[in-house]
Amino acid sequence: MTGRGQLVLVAAVLVAVALAPVVLAALQLGYHDDVRAAGAVDDPTADTVRVLDRAVSRESESVPRRYSWTARSAAVTALRDDLGPVRSRLRTAEMERGTVTEIAYNATAARAWQSTNCPSGPGREFGPCLTDRGVVVQERVDRTHVLAVGFDVTTTTERGETGVTVVLTGVAG
Repeated sequence: MTGRGQLVLVAAVLVAVALAPVVLAALQLGYHDDVRAAGAVDDPTADTVRVLDRAVSRESESVPRRYSWTARSAAVTALRDDLGPVRSRLRTAEMERGTVTEIAYNATAARAWQSTNCPSGPGREFGPCLTDRGVVVQERVDRTHVLAVGFDVTTTTERGETGVTVVLTGVAG
């Protein structure tokens, strides 16, 4: 071997010796760059809420174009019908992994959101707000706008049950 080759070999050995404590520490701490593979607990309830939030935003967007204020009850029915497949898919999505999700509308939470977020009286910018079957709607230029939807989300796994009440805002909210 030449002097240069020996120098490269010595440098490689020094790097390997210097990295050995780092590798041992990583093994002892259980480091793994994939958090899921390291055994981190997933939060299926948070995932469900994120999917519901996107669905409420998406489905509420077309309501004002399709429904006048006098047709607000039909607008709420249509929105709930449009959210039905998403709710159904979320209920069964994780069943094979032992997770069951229940999603119910929460009119009480929606009414509480309405009382906090919808001004009343003569100085308000838009028309009245109403809560109908867990959906907060408001009259804006004689059109029905979905402001928010209240839900109870309950997730049951082998580790236990998690329940949250959320109010998700629509495009107008």
